[in-house]
Amino acid sequence: MSEYESFQAMTDGPRPADETPTTARRLGPAFRPTHPIALAPVTAPAHSVDGFVREFLHELNSDQGVQLARSSVNDQYLALAATVRNYLMARWLETTRKINDAKAKTVAYLSAEYLLGRQLGNALHATDLEQIAADALAACGLDLETLRAQEVEPGLGNGGLGRLAACFIDSLATMGVPCIGYGIRYEYGIFAQTFVEGRQVEQPDPWLSLGAPWEFPHPEAAVQVNFGGTTEHYTDEAGVERTRWLPAWNVLGVPYNYMVPGYLNGRVNTLRLWSAQATKAFDLAIFNAGDYAEAVRAQTFAENITKVLYPEDSTPQGKELRLQQQYFFVACSLRDFIQPLLDAGDDLHTLPDRVIFQLNDTHPVIAIPELMRILLDEEGWEWDDAWDVTTRCFAYTCHTLLPEALEVWPADLMGRLLPRHLEIIYRINDEFLQTVRATYPGDDAKVAAMSAVGEGSVRRVRMAYLATIAATKVNGVAELHSQLLRDKVLADFATLWPDKFTNVTNGVTPRRFVLQANPRLADLITDAIGVGWITDLERLEELVPFAEDPDFRSRFRAVKAANKQFLAGQLAARDGIVLPTDRMVDVMIKRLHEYKRQSLKVLHIVTLYQQIISGALDVNTVTPRVFLFGAKAAPGYKLAKDTIYLINSVAKVINADPRVNEVLSVVFPPNYNVTLAQRIVPAADLSEQISLAGKEASGTGNMKLALNGALTIGTDDGANVEIRQLVGDENFFLFGLSEPEAADLQHRGYVPRAYYDADPQLKAAIDLIASGAFSGGDASVFAPFVASLLSEDRFLALADYRAYLDAQARVDAAYADQDAWTRSSILNVARCGFFSSDRSVADYLDRIWHTAPLR
Repeated sequence: MSEYESFQAMTDGPRPADETPTTARRLGPAFRPTHPIALAPVTAPAHSVDGFVREFLHELNSDQGVQLARSSVNDQYLALAATVRNYLMARWLETTRKINDAKAKTVAYLSAEYLLGRQLGNALHATDLEQIAADALAACGLDLETLRAQEVEPGLGNGGLGRLAACFIDSLATMGVPCIGYGIRYEYGIFAQTFVEGRQVEQPDPWLSLGAPWEFPHPEAAVQVNFGGTTEHYTDEAGVERTRWLPAWNVLGVPYNYMVPGYLNGRVNTLRLWSAQATKAFDLAIFNAGDYAEAVRAQTFAENITKVLYPEDSTPQGKELRLQQQYFFVACSLRDFIQPLLDAGDDLHTLPDRVIFQLNDTHPVIAIPELMRILLDEEGWEWDDAWDVTTRCFAYTCHTLLPEALEVWPADLMGRLLPRHLEIIYRINDEFLQTVRATYPGDDAKVAAMSAVGEGSVRRVRMAYLATIAATKVNGVAELHSQLLRDKVLADFATLWPDKFTNVTNGVTPRRFVLQANPRLADLITDAIGVGWITDLERLEELVPFAEDPDFRSRFRAVKAANKQFLAGQLAARDGIVLPTDRMVDVMIKRLHEYKRQSLKVLHIVTLYQQIISGALDVNTVTPRVFLFGAKAAPGYKLAKDTIYLINSVAKVINADPRVNEVLSVVFPPNYNVTLAQRIVPAADLSEQISLAGKEASGTGNMKLALNGALTIGTDDGANVEIRQLVGDENFFLFGLSEPEAADLQHRGYVPRAYYDADPQLKAAIDLIASGAFSGGDASVFAPFVASLLSEDRFLALADYRAYLDAQARVDAAYADQDAWTRSSILNVARCGFFSSDRSVADYLDRIWHTAPLR
């Protein structure tokens, strides 16, 4: 008798007659029979508590090899994940079949990052199984929330870039658009952040160590990827001069498939992540000779390629590894998409009708010369034909305005690692520069400025320029950002090809960041306007009249209060952090970078503290606040790591000082990730979006916070501009220099010390930091931070300080009227439906991809 049968006998539950065990989990989408065979349709288990119990116990017994009574929480979680996965399997295989049969144009999303978050909750919502799963587990004496907490999210991204990619593939599936996401299966991903005496310490993130139930490995579909070597010219059988690559070494790319379910629509797309392995992983002869390390050296070398996200590149070895990563995943991805077309006898001249490769920033841009290499060297095409097809297959999204973030590669490194690709890039550039010279005769400066190969002491390949030359479209990710791309960053290209440039403002998926993250608010919205908003977020506009309803405002405040209590419980359990829930929750959660200006936030906090302890400010007049930070700094970014240490040091002092800790507190939970964001965002009252105007491409944290009812204090930067325009100036706390004003100040010569000398409060705050008040009396600890502000202040924090404090005073005044504040919060929710990733994807479909949902 199986455990399920025993369970049924024990509970006297009926066994559904129409249910048969599913075998869907045995057949992945890469299953390719060599001969035609008849397969029974793969059917999902029935939507019933009893059916779910049976599937769960089957997975626990057969896959985990344990009985329920002896199972661990991890056993139970893995069995639960496999059970939910089985409900998606038939839909996944059917979606794949439909796409293949229709030869539908597919969006191939190439991204070095996918910050997915936990998968279980998303899958339960997509299959409408949450209540059934909860009831089924309860029947087994288990708690869904306990098992949900066991899941370790994949740390496959660094911030907004990876989270945006995850939002987009969610929207593409929900909208029924054929899509395959391509990326890297980093073994350790982004590091796990810990604080040791307030300082960031990076630890490996072993997200795979307890099992990865959402992935399907397919080693039989591995792709060989070549590196190094030389090229040679030869004459083919038709007498045509050709070039071929003679690589020096290679690795294998093994695909791991993830399901990407649409919301309640039966569609399941695919995310395919690549893991590097050696072509010859183990040398038995060397091992038997006693050199055990050498016997596995090839495997260790190959696995390094996909070991971690963004290896530290301050060394030549780190730079080379990064380029290896980028080429590895695009070579695998292009081969994966193109080879089935070749096997089916399809003409690659129709490739632009079958796919659009979306380049998510510059990391995958090496895909452009890779496609050219395939068409020229493997398919034997002429250059013009290959270039025509290539330029219709790629679109490029630029995600930055910072010059240092526009990737460049030393030509000697690229020539050593990818010699054939460098040759192709040189020719692409030469032919492009002919166009430039014809357009601007005699203008050598223009030619040099637009060249994809920068000349100088070190010859470098400008990847953003290469992408712009080859892409059918180039887009920014917010109206201001796209305008600055056209006017400044890529201005010469926009003048040459004005129609190539467009804008698609970013968005976030409401399924994860409202429905899952904030179920209390989701229920309140649904009670008011129905469920349609979940897939048509602009219907939130229907909430506008409810902002005038006192009862609705009261219920809205109750939701926010409950979310604060829930966050407090989560932080206490996770980190031992005490979060006061009786005060404003002032949130700054984003990657730690100078341009995002966490330094300005610290100056505000230190100013309040200094004013209170000096007697200049009556503590009884201070609006009680908890300042909540979440941020990771890149391991090699010293100033950013010093800023984290300063925040934690300020927190330690303020939280222990009885003169202020009844009104001010600072919390900084370590290891900020998607899961933590889903706890913080619903509890936030104030959203800090204070980057220097003209530096943030868009931001998506600003959208998540506004959609969950936080009011924004921010500059006119990135998508802040559009948020302010939509919610209204009266519901947004604007401050700071505009982008033209900031640019003009820097052009005229910015002297940060002049602001320090002219503002007594700013001087007092900086002097307090410099005095050692937050470093045990050691003035040297934060001397580099202070010196950076006073001597350079690259992102004008001191110039915006006074305006920022004035805006914070307006925040205090507004928060004092809780009814009016709640009205503004509701209007933020109601008017931010534009910031759905569904709308972003619709814009991509219309302006760039020119494909449509598969019916």
